[in-house]
Amino acid sequence: MSGDGWQAPGERRNVMGVKGLYDTMYRLALLGLVLATQIACNGDSSNRSTTGPTPPPGGSGPWEVLQSMTNARTENSAAALGGQIYVAGGFGPGRTASSTVERYDPSTDRWTTVTELPASVNHAGMAAVGGLLYVVGGYFGTSFNPINLVQIYDPVADAWSAGAPMGTSRGALAVAVVNNKVHAIGGVDAAGQTVGTHDVYDPVTNSWESLAPLPTVREHIAAAGIGNNIYVAAGRFGGQNRTTFEIYDVVNDRWSAGPPVPTARSGVAAVALNNRFYLFGGEDLQSTNTFSTNERFDPATNRWEQLEPMPTARHGLGAAVVDNSIYVVGGGPQAGLTFGRANERFTP
Repeated sequence: MSGDGWQAPGERRNVMGVKGLYDTMYRLALLGLVLATQIACNGDSSNRSTTGPTPPPGGSGPWEVLQSMTNARTENSAAALGGQIYVAGGFGPGRTASSTVERYDPSTDRWTTVTELPASVNHAGMAAVGGLLYVVGGYFGTSFNPINLVQIYDPVADAWSAGAPMGTSRGALAVAVVNNKVHAIGGVDAAGQTVGTHDVYDPVTNSWESLAPLPTVREHIAAAGIGNNIYVAAGRFGGQNRTTFEIYDVVNDRWSAGPPVPTARSGVAAVALNNRFYLFGGEDLQSTNTFSTNERFDPATNRWEQLEPMPTARHGLGAAVVDNSIYVVGGGPQAGLTFGRANERFTP
């Protein structure tokens, strides 16, 4: 990490020096040790450490199997920036904390590593705005203890800085970008409660604002922005998967109900492409199944449709768009703590 390590670039962000960061991380680590046995993430307390098989290269139809990630992981985050896919955080085999950040170049089908996360997280949100990556919240380290940190990556400097923290600590939340602002929605709070909390981060002012909460509280959800709307799909509450689909109107700060997701599932990933909403993968804690399901919602027709499933069923995965293709990366092939390296591309 260059320079002072954990410095906020520019004058618009709070400066957190190396000492401040490691004081914070030390306190969080102590909290994780104290509460290590208090896993309250509705069934993700499984101690399985299965790494899924890596499919052979190639593929036919709209799906292609690409070069696998270097590190197997689950409950990771992903986002695209500058034509590259970044994957951060999650759990690794043996329930280790994955602070590694990998970058995938679609033009060469190759992975490289960049500067690791200052604070390792799992079940975090991740988004790209204005040439920077934002890793929002999540559970700290190998715990299920949510944090409110905002970790900002500058790919030019290959360095991380600290953004203003969220007002509440949350894991298993969803993030979406509309009008260059990052919305953090739902998840599980520090009391272990599933919440509908909805806050928005403005990178220009480095500040958060509270907005209308998600009407149906859920966690392990996914979201994406299209125009002035944010679409929030699926997830679970009390261990039960939901088909709930709710739409947020950014202009009027108002939620409405959309048509239910065809397949109830949680631990999903979502992206928007060409004004359509895509929802991938997931798990069912009741049956311990994972899903290869690929469903698309079209706001113009207000309808869902089933598309060709992923080659590899998994949950806790990430998804990102480069050009007109969707890259679906990581995630566990079985429900609970299992791990995978899959990297698959879907071109509608």
